[in-house]
Amino acid sequence: FTRETVRAWGLGYAPEAWRALLEALTAEGFSIPELLAAGLIKEADGKPGTYYDRFRNRLMFPIRDGAGRVVAFTGRTLAGDDPAKYLNSPETELYHKSEILFGMNRAKDAIRTRKFTMLVEGQIDVILAHQAGFGNAVALSGTALSEKHLALMKRYSENLMLVLDAD
Repeated sequence: FTRETVRAWGLGYAPEAWRALLEALTAEGFSIPELLAAGLIKEADGKPGTYYDRFRNRLMFPIRDGAGRVVAFTGRTLAGDDPAKYLNSPETELYHKSEILFGMNRAKDAIRTRKFTMLVEGQIDVILAHQAGFGNAVALSGTALSEKHLALMKRYSENLMLVLDAD
């Protein structure tokens, strides 16, 4: 990614620490229930009242709704041995995976202009496609293609191109 791309997409980093975000946000006045509701922290299994950051040692991608508001996150592991390559925010009041396409807030004008939506496999694919001039690329966020996704894409174009990896 170029520096400009990193800034434009709001990419970030979640440190490897277990409670860095929790401590930073509670120091800013956010409550534990707010952080749980946002899907940013989790309660430790078997340890009621003990919380930790959901995302650790990950490249972070903000997921935005159609209006460009951040409603969730995806984190790509930076550790080669992590079994979860991608980790997504859980479903929340604001985030429903079956209704949001990653990058749609940035892609809708290009989709109208080019007259087709380019559906790619993941966040990195979307961002690199945009960086290469394919501003009509969007992706699912760790879920199957739903009727709501199709209806969302159809708002901007009747045409859909699938650009998926071989796996």
